Amino acid sequence: MNILHIIDEIEKADNSIADRLSPRRQAMKDFYGFGSKVALASLPFALGSMFKKAYGRQTSSTVLNVLNFALTLEYLEAEFYTRAVERGTALIPAGAPTGAITTIRDHENQHVAFLRTAITQAGGTPVPKPTFDFSGGNGSGNGPFKEAFNNYGLFLAVAQTFEDTGVRAYKGQAGDLLGSGGVLEAALNIHSVEARHASHIRQMRRANGSLVPAGVVVKPWITENQSGIADSAVQPAYNGEEIKSQAGVGIQNINGQNISAAAASEAFDEPLTKDQVLAIVDPFIV
Repeated sequence: MNILHIIDEIEKADNSIADRLSPRRQAMKDFYGFGSKVALASLPFALGSMFKKAYGRQTSSTVLNVLNFALTLEYLEAEFYTRAVERGTALIPAGAPTGAITTIRDHENQHVAFLRTAITQAGGTPVPKPTFDFSGGNGSGNGPFKEAFNNYGLFLAVAQTFEDTGVRAYKGQAGDLLGSGGVLEAALNIHSVEARHASHIRQMRRANGSLVPAGVVVKPWITENQSGIADSAVQPAYNGEEIKSQAGVGIQNINGQNISAAAASEAFDEPLTKDQVLAIVDPFIV
């Protein structure tokens, strides 16, 4: 991203922006000094703070609500993987599996830190981290996944469900971020990372083989509305994925090509609404 070019283009459209920001050289000095103290991912929000100075605009409540919604999901995932890594080889096999889960944990914690910073810089207040019950028992500790930190196969199944839900959740909120510039870009960046997590967890489940129904091959993506998990408790996270058309265009056998219903459904992830996501994660939040 060429920031100087962007500022030049803005000045062409509004030649008084420099006066409202401060003298241009000082503005650039302040901007780069600030940028050196934050992660590169926060760059759109740093730029946004300059625009706020110039125009007095505040980030809309809708955008802040989306960011806090995303933060709640990231809290959930970050805490889940943090607890798993703390269990060490009592849960996760040494070597590549431990390395992968540790990396995912780090990503999720970075997402939390980024979203908290972004919300604060945008003039909002980050929601506090909830208390979680990863058994899925609404605080009872006795839900269907109560052995998730003792059973590696079950842990991977829950991880897959969280990641698949996260991918669909970010997609479902994208419409509310249209016109928000850097906020939408940052959210889509996180969305792409969640998709890579989901794919890798699915490959780990395939290698492990536990809780995979007979005759089912776990793929890096979702086929129709199949979870690939032998537990109906996760099904709400996959309902609606069986759609075989996009924008009114049927994908199955499109243009005379031999495209099966399964392949057509795999080509796109379907969004989840905020209410659908909250219903899925509610059993895990006390």
